[in-house]
Amino acid sequence: MVTKIPTKCLILFLVVTTPSLGADSNWPRWRGPDNNGCATSGNYPTEWDPQKVLWKIDIPGKGFSTPVVWDKTIYLTTGTEGMDTVLAFDWSGKQIWQKQLGPEVTGRHKNASGSNPSATTDGSAVFVFFKSGNFAALGLDGSVRWKMNLFERFGKDDRYWDFGTSPVLTKKYVVMAQMHDGESWLAAFDKVTGKLSWKVARNYKTAKEGSQGYSTPIVFSHKGTEALLVWGGHHLTAHDVSDGRVIWSCGDFNPEGTKYWPSVASPVISGQVAVVPCGRDDRGQPRLHGIKLGGSGDITETHRLWKREDTGPFIPTPAQYKGRVYIICDRGRIDCIDPLTGESFWSDAFPKGKGNFYSSPLIAGGHLYAPREDGIVFVIGLKDKFEIISRIDMKDQIIASPIAISGRLLIRTKHHLFCIGNKK
Repeated sequence: MVTKIPTKCLILFLVVTTPSLGADSNWPRWRGPDNNGCATSGNYPTEWDPQKVLWKIDIPGKGFSTPVVWDKTIYLTTGTEGMDTVLAFDWSGKQIWQKQLGPEVTGRHKNASGSNPSATTDGSAVFVFFKSGNFAALGLDGSVRWKMNLFERFGKDDRYWDFGTSPVLTKKYVVMAQMHDGESWLAAFDKVTGKLSWKVARNYKTAKEGSQGYSTPIVFSHKGTEALLVWGGHHLTAHDVSDGRVIWSCGDFNPEGTKYWPSVASPVISGQVAVVPCGRDDRGQPRLHGIKLGGSGDITETHRLWKREDTGPFIPTPAQYKGRVYIICDRGRIDCIDPLTGESFWSDAFPKGKGNFYSSPLIAGGHLYAPREDGIVFVIGLKDKFEIISRIDMKDQIIASPIAISGRLLIRTKHHLFCIGNKK
């Protein structure tokens, strides 16, 4: 059921979109060029034999970050020999280089690691962060341009579970967010030198664990300029990229004060609306909100469009395609919703299996790919009803999210990296 929220002033609608790098050969960050889990062009396989793929390589150590791609190189993070490590591969699966950056802090959760955050790149450098606090910029040849430990510099991480927030790039800065029970902050560093450009506090009073955030900020356009959308502490905030100041904030996501609702899944932007997951689907407490982007100051009462209490993921981040948002909940429910109204075009559920959905869905070639923890990848069509086209057993645990590049899929499992597609 959708609860429509009456608003006081929504006459003037601002056009807000996420920036696109536009190159089909690049997947520069965790959720892709447009931050929406979608490859807008290309044809991709919908069925395959895991034993007959283009290639399959072993990944050393343990890591659950999603690969990123720039041009002819694949980058991912892992832990090797007790060290935080960045790996680079070419499109034949051959390792180009490996760089260790400092002692690893291993994951606490069985489905996590010290290498949960994904790398990000702008084609001139690769930026990485680890649970240990190690934060670095590497050249495309693996050389270290700068390196620091953010927890040694700004205070230890005291969240209960394992760090998941990935670095975010603006035109000038690489940005990191730290949202936990201690002093929470948002900070921007010069991409070239690593020098701190600005750092702002971001603290909100919440019920137990509500201040702990694992989501990743999004760069979007506010009145034609870069801004950052940050979800955590049960508040959605927009920040000016030049100095970190808060442009607007939206609260009241947990008015009942329910405990143990950390922010894990990230929002997704569709046109002028941020679809924001909240609550705990894994405990039968799903929540989903639609927030109108724009305004200034406190927009809690004026820009909340709708909320739902029957659907909403805890861990998987939604995907967006052609004005529709696809929600996959931890326990297998799937909704295709209208972001303007919150209404479902259709709703269904995947077959039960030996695990939940941790990976975020990928949309590519007009299909949706949904890996489940037990290694099953479901492929569904994007029509006006739920239809499973195929299910492929990868024979290994999947926590990382799949990506799509120029007709090829990259799927990272617990032990391997698969490249699936047609030979070029």
